[in-house]
Amino acid sequence: MKIYRLFLLLSIVVLSGAGDAYGLSQAFKGNIYEPGKLKPTDSVVRVTVGEIAPDFTLPAVSGGEVTLSQYRGERHVVLSFIPAAWTPVCSDQWPGYAIVRDLFDRNAAVLLGISVDNVPTLFAWTNQMGKLWFPILSDFWPHGKVADTFGVLRSDGMAERAIIIIDKAGVIRYIDVHDINRRPFLESIIGELEKLNR
Repeated sequence: MKIYRLFLLLSIVVLSGAGDAYGLSQAFKGNIYEPGKLKPTDSVVRVTVGEIAPDFTLPAVSGGEVTLSQYRGERHVVLSFIPAAWTPVCSDQWPGYAIVRDLFDRNAAVLLGISVDNVPTLFAWTNQMGKLWFPILSDFWPHGKVADTFGVLRSDGMAERAIIIIDKAGVIRYIDVHDINRRPFLESIIGELEKLNR
């Protein structure tokens, strides 16, 4: 258990200090759109902790579709909504999860990355990041419908930077609509998942 905690601490330090890593890829250099400082939040959450998460089906970049309820009874689900491909914070956030897959596996959880970008855009962007272990889903059409259902669609058509944790029974257990200009705290996500497994 001490080794596991040490690994978690090391992962958090690495992710916290990554700065402008842009997916740890030189291919991002010169290709990241800088939107400037954005209003931290610009939506009103429509779901609450303790209620059943609204089901949805979205196309996956890897092909086929993913339905939220397909994980019911088997795995906890972490929804990671991000504002837009090819932007600085988003280009750091998802690659950061790539090095902590074991933490999700240990907690019987799957991560679903959701963006309002279309599949071709997400395909090109995530290819630049390298291999991501979790499904990347497009909430492009009808535009932002899933983000809107959860109440994390901003007035400019982007999604908030939000983390929503759903347990194996399909119940929402944690909501963090984070400052869009900053990455959510990995330790908070893992801490919430550990609570579900006690």
